Amino acid sequence: MTRMELSRNLKTDTVARLGPDPPRGIDADDPVADAVGVLRRHGTGCLLVTARGRLVGVFTERDLLTRVLAPGRPLDTRVRAVMTPDPVTVGPADSVRTAVRRMQKGGYRHLPVVDEAGRPVGILSARRVVRYIVEHFPALVYNQPPPGDPYPDRPEGA
Repeated sequence: MTRMELSRNLKTDTVARLGPDPPRGIDADDPVADAVGVLRRHGTGCLLVTARGRLVGVFTERDLLTRVLAPGRPLDTRVRAVMTPDPVTVGPADSVRTAVRRMQKGGYRHLPVVDEAGRPVGILSARRVVRYIVEHFPALVYNQPPPGDPYPDRPEGA
């Protein structure tokens, strides 16, 4: 696949094509301790925070460190008080290009995927985007020589 094809596909393929992860979430009025449990149970670094079913924020490992642990807040603090409010989102029908641009502009590793009513339907990770790009250039990615000098000074091994 050529660079031109990737450019075209970034414009035409949708976020849904990337197969976003299912939304992992928590209610805004739940305590941080519950959010930590969900993060650990699902092995994720980002939760979608909802109120009455609509996305109102995200709670990340970084939020836990900088807004809860560093200032010494108790774990019974409500997620609403320490989340990142009003996150940038994408819809399932948005182009991959739109998602990449939003991730790049904001420096985000995760983007919530929401429907027209603002309800979370998934979460898009940078890892999914990288996998998509690798699909377009597998030879370039998988056929790289190992790092270092191809001719070592001495034999390796026993």
